[in-house]
Amino acid sequence: MNKYVITIARGYGSGGRTIGKMLSEELGIPFYDRELLRLASDDSGINEELFAKADEKLKKSLLFKIARKAYNGELIPPDSDDFVSNDNLFNYQAKIIKELAEQESCVIVGRAADYILKDYDNVVKVFVHAPLEACIRTLKEMTGKPEKEIEKQIASIDKHRAEYYKYYTKRNWEDAKNYDLCLNSSELGFEKCVEIVKAYLDIRFR
Repeated sequence: MNKYVITIARGYGSGGRTIGKMLSEELGIPFYDRELLRLASDDSGINEELFAKADEKLKKSLLFKIARKAYNGELIPPDSDDFVSNDNLFNYQAKIIKELAEQESCVIVGRAADYILKDYDNVVKVFVHAPLEACIRTLKEMTGKPEKEIEKQIASIDKHRAEYYKYYTKRNWEDAKNYDLCLNSSELGFEKCVEIVKAYLDIRFR
């Protein structure tokens, strides 16, 4: 099998990140999540802390309500006042994602990677979801927080992920048409989700 990339979008509490890590370990390929921020910082020369803060700034910003063109890959030059804008920080993350897809097999979680790599033939796009009750149960076991607090956190984070995705892609985050596989981790369990993705890789690329 030649180089391939597995992108994973996931609902909060569905275990998508854990499934991505399991795939990385079983397939012996790198796993990228927040590591992308460091790589984008190294490539651009922009402080990594600005990348880390960009998501939070967007979450609180009215920019999500403003129409914009979908991401097109164009980088803003260093001499521009917008060089460290949220949009350009996203552009540099996208640049790194594309370079990784061309250089190696890997698993990438979040960051609208499925859209960024939509024109690449070697990409398997996965969406992991689970019913609210299952997500609450999973997060309660992990954090010990009250269920009402967890439910609010899930609603807030999933809303942000959907708005972030819509802002940069003009697509709906939960639309099955965006993905090759949509997996209910509550019904399947993490191990079977991993097996399904591996089987899909074999069917598609071998």
